[in-house]
Amino acid sequence: MTINPTYPGAPPREERIRMSSEFFIPDLEGQVPSPEGYFGAYGGKFIPEALVAAVDEVAVEYDKAKADPEFARELNDLMVNYTGRPSALTEVPRFAEHAGGARIFLKREDLNHTGSHKINNVLGQALLTKRMGKTRVIAETGAGQHGVATATACALFGLECTIYMGEVDTQRQALNVARMRMLGAEVVAVKSGSRTLKDAINEAFRDWVANVDRTHYLFGTVAGPHPFPAMVRDFHRVIGVEARRQILERAGRLPDAAIACVGGGSNAIGLFHAFVPDADVRLIGCEPAGHGVETGEHAATLTAGEPGILHGSRSYVLQDEEGQITEPYSISAGLDYPGIGPEHAYLKDSGRGEYRAVTDDAAMQALRLLSRTEGIIPAIESAHALAGALEVGKELGKDALLLVNLSGRGDKDMDTAARYFGLYDNGAEGGSK
Repeated sequence: MTINPTYPGAPPREERIRMSSEFFIPDLEGQVPSPEGYFGAYGGKFIPEALVAAVDEVAVEYDKAKADPEFARELNDLMVNYTGRPSALTEVPRFAEHAGGARIFLKREDLNHTGSHKINNVLGQALLTKRMGKTRVIAETGAGQHGVATATACALFGLECTIYMGEVDTQRQALNVARMRMLGAEVVAVKSGSRTLKDAINEAFRDWVANVDRTHYLFGTVAGPHPFPAMVRDFHRVIGVEARRQILERAGRLPDAAIACVGGGSNAIGLFHAFVPDADVRLIGCEPAGHGVETGEHAATLTAGEPGILHGSRSYVLQDEEGQITEPYSISAGLDYPGIGPEHAYLKDSGRGEYRAVTDDAAMQALRLLSRTEGIIPAIESAHALAGALEVGKELGKDALLLVNLSGRGDKDMDTAARYFGLYDNGAEGGSK
């Protein structure tokens, strides 16, 4: 199956295949973790003894894969002919009128096969699973997009697939649960704790311990123990590689800011990584403020968290005075996480990255605004970045050039949005906003 982009100015297929040789470029000089997996003070590998061999195997096999031209060729071919890369760069002038007149371009990861950026990492790790001789894949998912992408890759490669998803998230993302099951995956609703993403990750780790010999844990974000933060970033940095080239071609210069939503941080680091050496490009991550950081009902880890250890690595974590993990909250299932990838923690502390908190309502208003001004319905996760762009545009003025990662499409969120804005004919709860 071949999926070709049809946006205006898309290069011919032969040119896209040539460009694809740049899709999988594992490291930029000076932006790699230490041999122990640390970005400054953050990262590392804090795992039970039963998982050490499996995690070390992933690291060894990934190092081999990075040096293997055949691995890069196969992954690049999938990115072009299965995912449909490169994804489009779309200017949104009517939306930008509400951002102080700044020019705004969207990196359209929502147009990828399966509807989000998640497929980039999943295809890379699925190929790695085959190289390791494993026959079963497990994964966690919040909004369901990583779960759908994982189930898709497992169907493609003939791998057994089990997805762990918090019970709350299975209810608010029922459409994606159905998609995963249609693709042949077993979906396990996790009923412990807050019944959201954190708890799904906990259950996935328990499964991995029990079935480590034949199972690969296809971790979905740039958190977790080394090598996952760097490996997942490497598979996603195609986003920034493409976007940097595209905006130079379209606008004639680099953006003043690259903006992305941040939960665990994979789509954001995928965009940011190619711009880290460009000191004049601000890197702005938009965290979920929920009902407001001051209310305690949020998931703004870098805004309100403290350094700690969660899910195998050291980073910023939402925790109480006794160091216990506190329950996160966000209207967005994909951002509802009390931790953050260690590279983001490093970018924050170094001052290279900026992180601001966006409330549920600001994100939902941005979702509706993009829908009604540009005919593009974004995921609620991505809408946090759009809300951030509206703020940044007003701060910088009409001469600003902003690049926003539209990490996913909003089909999965229509029930939530319809209830929030009172769009159902029967007056479903939520009311008109």
